[in-house]
Amino acid sequence: MKNDMKTTAIRIFVCAAFLSSVVSCSFFDMMAPQKIQADEWFYNENSLRIYANGFLNEYTPDYGTICWGDEDAADCIARTLTSSFYTGSWSPNDQGGWASSSWKALYNINYFLVHLRETPGVSEEVLDHYEGVGRFWRAWFYFSKVKTFGAVPWYDEPIDSDDMESLYKDRDSREYVMHRILEDLNYASEHCLTSGAYVNNGQINGYIASLFKSRVCLFEGTYRKYHKVEPSFQKPWSTEYESADDFLREAEKACTFIMDSGQYTIVNTPANVRTQYRALFNSGSVDYREVLWAREYIDGTIMSPVTWYFNSSTSGHCWSMTKKFLNTYLHLDGSRHTDKPGYERLSYVDELSEDRDARLAQTIITPTYTKLQSGKPGPAVPNFLIARTGYQVIKWSIDNDALESTSLSYNCLPIMRYAEVLLNYAEARAELGLFNENDWNRTIAVLRSRAGVSAKMPETEDPYLVSYFKNTVDDMYLLEIRRERGIELFMEGRRFDDLCRWHLGELIEDTWEGMYLPEGQPQDLLADGSKKVCLVEVKTSEQPDTQYLDMSTNQYIGLNENNCLVFEMARRIWTEKMYLRPIPVNAIEVNNNLTQNVLWQ
Repeated sequence: MKNDMKTTAIRIFVCAAFLSSVVSCSFFDMMAPQKIQADEWFYNENSLRIYANGFLNEYTPDYGTICWGDEDAADCIARTLTSSFYTGSWSPNDQGGWASSSWKALYNINYFLVHLRETPGVSEEVLDHYEGVGRFWRAWFYFSKVKTFGAVPWYDEPIDSDDMESLYKDRDSREYVMHRILEDLNYASEHCLTSGAYVNNGQINGYIASLFKSRVCLFEGTYRKYHKVEPSFQKPWSTEYESADDFLREAEKACTFIMDSGQYTIVNTPANVRTQYRALFNSGSVDYREVLWAREYIDGTIMSPVTWYFNSSTSGHCWSMTKKFLNTYLHLDGSRHTDKPGYERLSYVDELSEDRDARLAQTIITPTYTKLQSGKPGPAVPNFLIARTGYQVIKWSIDNDALESTSLSYNCLPIMRYAEVLLNYAEARAELGLFNENDWNRTIAVLRSRAGVSAKMPETEDPYLVSYFKNTVDDMYLLEIRRERGIELFMEGRRFDDLCRWHLGELIEDTWEGMYLPEGQPQDLLADGSKKVCLVEVKTSEQPDTQYLDMSTNQYIGLNENNCLVFEMARRIWTEKMYLRPIPVNAIEVNNNLTQNVLWQ
């Protein structure tokens, strides 16, 4: 079975590579659907499949989106790049995303949807499936637009270049656009096939559509709950279409379909507790028992620079975990790290002990980490040219320094996986006030058990998390669900969306704090004391096997009141208007019917 999966993956990638190499790097540039007659293209089932694979080739997330999609604005990641959007200097003149090229994908999708049923000799079931695929991609396109701009114009058919009325229409309401997105996702989740030929081979199917539906509905339901007004026009939410609870119920429904199908599971072998979480992200194959959709790579054939970017101080952006977020990882017995006296000043070795949630040592470098170095396995410590907080991310890397300066990473990258289904289900139920012990056992307990953490339910709310989330949540189950979501999905591109929907964008302003490192006192990075790091005001001498952080030559590092590292290159600013991007000025100049988001006027 495994070999069959690999053969299927190779076939899909070869097809995609072929389609993208003929005439143009873009499948849809090559096909130019507006320049051909539909009957010249939609002539049998295979032609539908090839066109649908064009969507996969064009719109499937790439390695950057998958592995560091949150890098621009997340509370849990320190980095050396900060977009000017988050420094207070952004204006509508700086904004893009509304040019004709930004809408081309929608034309291609709508062309497919309008003409696919003209294909002769294809069963209604197959036609329904491909309509579901097209509607999945239209929802994918529009959800991105809504998250970015709020209210946008809705188009459900290809627009001719001389159709001025349609081209220059005003924006439709966010509520209407989200209503249409939900219609598309309901159709896709109900009609995209789930038989063996369509599952676990890179094709859009009913399970993928349902997981995406749950993601969209959880986003919109919680967004409306925590944002008291619709953000584009600063008006009360309309009751004409779905309510916040309607979206939450649809999220629950979509997750229930996947969970009840028995198609996927959380893979848990107790003997592998120290490796099985990370194996999802740095393996050369996809575990389709748990992963719904992945971007596959093949050693020696199709590879990426992921390991390089996470281990380079120049090619990547020096991602490292923040101490504030690290504090949310529990101990194996289920106790809270932040209930431990003096947790703020624990040494690196004590703080990152094996007594913590096993995902911690599979997400960042800890004292037990080893990798191949010059072909030989051995202990490895953080590189402080990269890990500015001391907590260097390894979740997506292959443990071989030979790959740290090349584009030869062959690990396959999950795009959607079953853990998100469980988390979306748990959160939707909790937000609806329905979460119970059975839900806990089906979701959070399962994920914690895989990480070696006690699956016991909380008895009280965690004051550290209450404070972390700015006193906006005090429900003990919801707090634990948020804890679990952050840890399980770290650096998977979900965090910034979570902050936005929870109305907690202000968390990106938090100072990036790191490991305990009193000035002039070398700190052990390995339990045997053989590797150290030392912070100094001015380096005057060196000890062997010690990395020195010299504050006189690095203006961006310092210490806080607890003698913990602080790293800041540019202060981040968050204001209410930043939950949406402005409509670009040049778009409004071209189309006078467009209106600007109110807080950007």
